[in-house]
Amino acid sequence: MDPFEDTLQRLREAFASGRTRPAEFRAAQLEGLGRFLRDNRQLLLDALAQDLHKSTFEAEVSEIAISQSEVDLALRNLQAWMKDERVSKNLATQLDSAFIRKEPFGVALIIAPWNYPLNLTLVPLVGAIAAGNCVVLKPSEISKSIEKVLAEVLPRYLDQGCFAVVLGGPAETAQLLEQRFDHIFFTGSPGVGKIVMAAAAKHLTPVTLELGGKNPCYVDDDCDPQTVANRVAWFRYFNAGQTCVAPDYVLCSPETRERLLPALQNAIARFYGDDPQRSPNLGRIINQKHFKRLQGLLGCGRVAIGGQSDESERYIAPTVLVDVQETEPVMQEEIFGPILPLVSVRSLDDAIDFINRREKPLALYAFSNSTQVVQRVLAQTSSGGFCGNDGFMHMTLASLPFGGVGTSGMGRYHGKFSFDTFSHHRACLLRSPGMEKINDLRYPPYSLRNLRVLLVAMEERRCSCTLL
Repeated sequence: MDPFEDTLQRLREAFASGRTRPAEFRAAQLEGLGRFLRDNRQLLLDALAQDLHKSTFEAEVSEIAISQSEVDLALRNLQAWMKDERVSKNLATQLDSAFIRKEPFGVALIIAPWNYPLNLTLVPLVGAIAAGNCVVLKPSEISKSIEKVLAEVLPRYLDQGCFAVVLGGPAETAQLLEQRFDHIFFTGSPGVGKIVMAAAAKHLTPVTLELGGKNPCYVDDDCDPQTVANRVAWFRYFNAGQTCVAPDYVLCSPETRERLLPALQNAIARFYGDDPQRSPNLGRIINQKHFKRLQGLLGCGRVAIGGQSDESERYIAPTVLVDVQETEPVMQEEIFGPILPLVSVRSLDDAIDFINRREKPLALYAFSNSTQVVQRVLAQTSSGGFCGNDGFMHMTLASLPFGGVGTSGMGRYHGKFSFDTFSHHRACLLRSPGMEKINDLRYPPYSLRNLRVLLVAMEERRCSCTLL
């Protein structure tokens, strides 16, 4: 017997009853989510420290504060987001009511990853709740401490008839994906994303896939190397490099590389001390499997900075590699760790060509004192998101959509984009049952005169007329 069938049946019945549709219900669940974050702040901080050695600073900034901000934004704007959206009409429909109604899909599945296990579970959940869906949450089994909190504590703050947390590894997730959902939201690797999409296709279920890839970072000759090094080091080594939007490699000229190396060494020493392993501000690799994979990547190219590792602590030092070949593993797979290759290019044209010969990344960065250079990289490349002269600060704006393109994902969320992702935008036109004479134009027997009049009437225009 399917272990998930009873849970899904309960949620389907709750959705069919209309319980999740009223704004009051949605607001109550969002308020519960906010209380969960406030009441259990220390418990969540401890769990993040246990799973990833995540510092309080990084946990607050990237997990708790962002989640709380999304809850607060949804509560402030819920009524406006839910409101029918009036649209322009043509002459033929001037007497009618035309609008878009935002309706919940039904029962949504959210599959979360381990690297930001709170943020990447709760932020999509906010959108699903605000849109009026029932939700099955599947937290990552790899981040065990946060998984335990989400499974045991979070349900106390939500209506358990409408929301469920399910546990398990790949086998259980595969079994879960055999069920029919009304929307699936997945965050993880492109490889698993293909599995999720294939499973969803069997039921024609729409999907949002937040994937990853190798994010390029171009550094122009015209820059201040220490400023660039500070910013690149911070967002490369944040969360021990286990961030889907972190830069996977730097593209720069050989001359800029020689200026960047001492600046990066200085930034790493200032951030993490002479012995980063003793720093409370540097995270750890999530598990032995990923540690071994990253340890293997340290053999690519030549280590210019760092390179130390300690398996007993799953510690990889903040590392910079040079003389890396394009064919080496570190340039073929997403690194997802505190390792930064510097790749030499001859010019901006070469850098843009290098980027465009590869799959479209989730994020792309360009550093230069020249606005024209940054604008050119933006104009001549494609990526899920782009930031000029900084790291992933674009992700702190709920007014910007977050999502990939091509192999880095499909769909978008954050702020109202999350609400829209979990909503069906229903096209609605309400016409009068009377005034039938007006419709004679469209009925047989057809005539050229009626065709001309009807075509004019069907042109979209803003018209203040009240009569045809």
